[in-house]
Amino acid sequence: MHPRNPQPRAIAQTVRALRSDGVVVYPTDSCFALGCALGNKQGMDRIRAIRKLGQRHHFTLVCRDFAQLAKFVHMDNTVFRAIKSAVPGSYTFILPATKEVPRQLWHPKKKTVGARIPDHAVAQALLAELGEPIVSSTLLLPGEEEPMTQGWDIKERLDTVVDVVLDSGDCGAESTTVVDFSDGFPEIVREGAGDPERFR
Repeated sequence: MHPRNPQPRAIAQTVRALRSDGVVVYPTDSCFALGCALGNKQGMDRIRAIRKLGQRHHFTLVCRDFAQLAKFVHMDNTVFRAIKSAVPGSYTFILPATKEVPRQLWHPKKKTVGARIPDHAVAQALLAELGEPIVSSTLLLPGEEEPMTQGWDIKERLDTVVDVVLDSGDCGAESTTVVDFSDGFPEIVREGAGDPERFR
């Protein structure tokens, strides 16, 4: 897969897998991610099993652009401006979820969801073809401290448990910076690939 000009045929095949309740591995601007279609509960269970995560694991909605993001989360004008200036980029934002978000993705107490807009041509091509967010989780395997970075290695290790591995070359090994806006102001939950200073 070309990292800047992804082949439409491969993108279309991957989207067909997503629409058929598949689980895919795809590159982002921070690291590789596991993803499935919105509302694919079985796919989320498969991702939890791959990563050996509990039912309370919070998935991220990976969105194509700000217009799509705004459909799934609530933002006042101050939060809107702060996030708009940082996307697309290596940030995940925790925000109040709208009713468009399936309830199984909500934080059980806060009714929030994590959402992001990646700055990566392959991820963007996937999102454009799919027409909705991808429910995602960092590809970090049990017992390992850093995400996987090599597509061929991912294919060798996960070929029997995922439906597609999109390899566009080396991917980063650092997760996104997570910023919690659920109370209307930025709280940095995790420092990662995105510069946290802009939210201090």
